[in-house]
Amino acid sequence: MNNELKQNEGIATEEEDVLEDSEFENDENDENDENDENEISFAELFNQSLQERKIEEGQIVTGTIVSINVDEVLIDIGYKSEGVVPASHFEKVDGELNCKVGDNVEVVIERKEDDSGQIKLSKKKAMRIRKWNEIAEAFKKGAIVNGVITSRVKGGFSVDVGVKAFLPASQVDNRPVRDFNVYVDQAFDFKILEFNKLKGNIVLSRKVLLETEAKKLKEQLLQNIHEGMVLDGIIKNITDYGVFVDLGNIDGLLHITDMSWGRVSHPSDIFAVGDKINVTVLKYDKDKQRISLGHKQITDDPWENAKVKYPEGAIVKGKVVTIVDYGAFIEIEEGIEGLIHISEMSWTQKVKHPSKVVSVGDLVESVVLALDVEHRRLSLGLKQVKDNPWQLVSEKFPPGTIVERPVKNITDFGLFIEFEDGIDGLIHVSDISWGKKPKKLKELFKKGDMVKAKVLDINANSGKCSLSIKALLEDPWKSIAKRYRKGVIVKGVVKSITEFGVFVELEPDIEGLIHISEIRSSKSATAPDQLKLGETIDVLVTSVANRKIGLSIKDLERKLEREEIRKYLANQEEPKAKLMEFIKSDNQLVKVSATAETTVTKEAVTAPVETAPEAQTETPAEVVLEAEATTTEETPAVEEESATEEVAGEEKSETESAEESTDQARIEE
Repeated sequence: MNNELKQNEGIATEEEDVLEDSEFENDENDENDENDENEISFAELFNQSLQERKIEEGQIVTGTIVSINVDEVLIDIGYKSEGVVPASHFEKVDGELNCKVGDNVEVVIERKEDDSGQIKLSKKKAMRIRKWNEIAEAFKKGAIVNGVITSRVKGGFSVDVGVKAFLPASQVDNRPVRDFNVYVDQAFDFKILEFNKLKGNIVLSRKVLLETEAKKLKEQLLQNIHEGMVLDGIIKNITDYGVFVDLGNIDGLLHITDMSWGRVSHPSDIFAVGDKINVTVLKYDKDKQRISLGHKQITDDPWENAKVKYPEGAIVKGKVVTIVDYGAFIEIEEGIEGLIHISEMSWTQKVKHPSKVVSVGDLVESVVLALDVEHRRLSLGLKQVKDNPWQLVSEKFPPGTIVERPVKNITDFGLFIEFEDGIDGLIHVSDISWGKKPKKLKELFKKGDMVKAKVLDINANSGKCSLSIKALLEDPWKSIAKRYRKGVIVKGVVKSITEFGVFVELEPDIEGLIHISEIRSSKSATAPDQLKLGETIDVLVTSVANRKIGLSIKDLERKLEREEIRKYLANQEEPKAKLMEFIKSDNQLVKVSATAETTVTKEAVTAPVETAPEAQTETPAEVVLEAEATTTEETPAVEEESATEEVAGEEKSETESAEESTDQARIEE
C-alpha cells in the first residue's frame, strides 16, 4: 500500500512538470487540463479518506491478519500502513499460534507510527480492556463470572477472570477450610463483591454462590426428608460423642453408638473430616430442624444370626482388638466381639495380665463358652482349645490317694505342693492338724520339703486340688466324748493365757478352755495371773461339743470338797446300821421318822451354832457326826439315788445341790 502511495505521488509530480513546460496546441492543452482535473480529484479523495480514518493511541480497532511471521503478525486496520502485533499474543499453552491469515482480531493502538512507519498494536491489551468492560457490566447486573484460582496470596487467592482479581480466604467456601492449597489451579464461578476500574481492584466471592445454592437444596431436602431415608453426606466435624454430617447445607448428627455394630473408641478411628458417607435418617424434628443419623443401620445386625453361627463349643478365629486387666476382647467379625477372661487363658499358669499371653492384633483361636444375644455378650475360652491337664491328674489321683510331693509355696492360709509341672494342690491350714490351726507355717515347713498328704478332691473344671495332712491320721475327736466325759478330772499343761481364759493341752493337738469364770471359786487362791505357761494342772471336764472342751477349776474344787465330806460320812457305819434295822422293823414308822428327822436335819443344818468358850462340850467332829446321823435317817429311795449319782459322776441335780449346801454348812461349823 505504501508503494502504491509512492507511485501515485510520483505520477502527480510528473504531470505537474509537464503542464508547466509543454507548449502544445490548444486541443492538446484542453486534454491536459482534463487530465489535471482528474488527477487532483483522486488525490483529494485519498487525503479525505485518511482524514476520515483517524486513529488514536489506546483506541480499540478491528483489523485483519495479512501476514504471519516468526516474531510478529501484520494486521491491516484500514490505515495507510499495517500494524504490528507480537506473535506471543497469539500463542496457546502448547506454544503454537492460535491465528491464521484472514482472521479478524481486536487490537489496541499502542503507538501510531514507530521509526519504521509501522503502527504498534496489542492484542492482550485489547482483550484486557474488553474484559474490564464485561466485568463492569457483570458487576452492574450482579452476574456470575468464571475464573481460575492461580495462586495463594496474602489473605486469600489470586484469580484470573480475564484480568487479575482477588478472592479473600473467607470467601472461598461456605465451610471451614483446613487446606487452602486444594483450591489452586481450580476453576470456579464467582460473584463480584467490589469493582473499581480506576484502581484496578476486583474482589470476588465463591461463598455467596455456595450459600445461595445450599439454601435451595436445604429447602428442597426439608420438604422430602423422612425417617428411614438414605442420604449421602460429607463429614463436617468430629467430636468425642459423634460426627456432624453435611447433608446439603443442613447438618445431621451421627452418634458414636450408631456408627458401627462393633466397638468404636473414638469417631476419629473410623472417620475423617471430608469423608463421604452414606447415612439413614433415624429421627427428624421439624420444629428444631434436628436430624439424627445412623450408619450401622444400613447393614444387617450381625447379632441376629450369632446364635446359629456361634453355638457353644464352636471354635472361632478372631483378632485381638482390646486388652484390659481382666481379659482380652476378640473381634470374630465386624460388630461381634467376645471376651476371653483372664481365668480362661491357661489351664496351669496363673496369668497376672492378659498382655503376657496375647497382644493387640494377634489372630487367635478360641472356644465359645457362652452366648447372650439379648445383652450382646460372648464368652470365649483360650485354654479350652487344648486338652485339660487337670482331667488327666484327676484320673491319675482320685480322692483318697496318698501322695508325697514337694512344697512349692507357703502362704498364710496353707501350703501349695506341686503335683506336676504347672499343676499345684493346696493343703489348707485347717487340714494340717486335727488340733489348733498353726499360725506360722513358715516355721513348720520350708520350700522343697517333701510332704505326705491325702487327696481330698480335684476339680478339673476349676483347676483346683485340695489335700490334707491330718486326714492321714484318725480323727481324735471321734473318741473325745468317751475319753473326756463330763465330770471327769484330767491333767493338762497350760498352753496359753488370754483375757477370757486359759487354754490347757490335754494331749497332743487336743486343747480345752478354762473360761475366766471357771478359774476361781469364792475361797480359791487360783487366778489367771497365778497360772504359768507350761504348768501342769488338774481340771474338771464340764462340756464336750463342737470340737470344743470346756474345763473348770472352780467345779473341781467343789467336787473335791464334796468327796471329802462323803468320805467322812461313809466312815460312820453304826448310826447307819441302827437306822436300817429300825426301818426294817416298822416301815410305817420309817416314813414318819424320815419326815420328822428330815425336818430336824434341815433345822440343825441351817440353825446357827452358838458356842461359848467354857460351855462348849461337843467337838467339831461330834457335831459332824450328829449331822451325819440326822442325814442318814432319809428314806432308802433318797439314799439309793444319791449313791447312783456318786458312781455315775453326774453334774449337780436338785438333790445334789441341797447336799452341797448342807456339806458346806457343816464344814463351816
